[in-house]
Amino acid sequence: MSGPTAEESGAVLRRTPQQARSRARLARVLSAAERVLIAEGVPALTTTRVAAEAGVSVGSLYQYLPDRDAIIDALAATYFARLEAVMEGFVHSAAAERWSDPVGVLIDTYAGLYRTEHGFRALWFGSGLTDRTRAADRDHKRRMADGVRRVLLALGIVGDTEGLGPACHAAVLAADALAQEAFRRDAEGDAALLDEAKVMLRGYLTAVTGRAGRRAEDHGP
Repeated sequence: MSGPTAEESGAVLRRTPQQARSRARLARVLSAAERVLIAEGVPALTTTRVAAEAGVSVGSLYQYLPDRDAIIDALAATYFARLEAVMEGFVHSAAAERWSDPVGVLIDTYAGLYRTEHGFRALWFGSGLTDRTRAADRDHKRRMADGVRRVLLALGIVGDTEGLGPACHAAVLAADALAQEAFRRDAEGDAALLDEAKVMLRGYLTAVTGRAGRRAEDHGP
């Protein structure tokens, strides 16, 4: 994927650049921050180091990203935006494509993103996540869960019952934990663990759809 953009990080910036030149400069700064993150890790994400990598003054960077925490938050926001954009694409394509194995499609696609998003892995597997980033991650997972819910509805697998939202949230939390462990073990993702994740989540999806069916029968005419 391309480097971080100002638009993806806009919600966490000290101020949002308005002019095209300023947006381009900020995008350059974020791309530089990502390079530093991948090569040197979270501790290297100082304003001085990132400004030097981007070829801008510290004062220029400080307008948008005043410290390491702000840089981490901005990078995390770009990764969340990318993952959610992929999920939104799934929502729009699910009904037309009629996947026979939605769990396999979703896990394989996001495993592919883990393989290419080296900055995301470097940030998540490091030890410098901020409280704001952790809170943003919780909100991100809720949005991803809602995306899964809408995918299942588009595929016609289950009706929109009261319990579907919490079930999708649980599935996302489980899939995320398993994916992270798979990529901690192996930079390409531990294939056996990813396969087990699919088995587990397919079984859970079957249980969720069965539960929804029983509830529909209970409330039928």
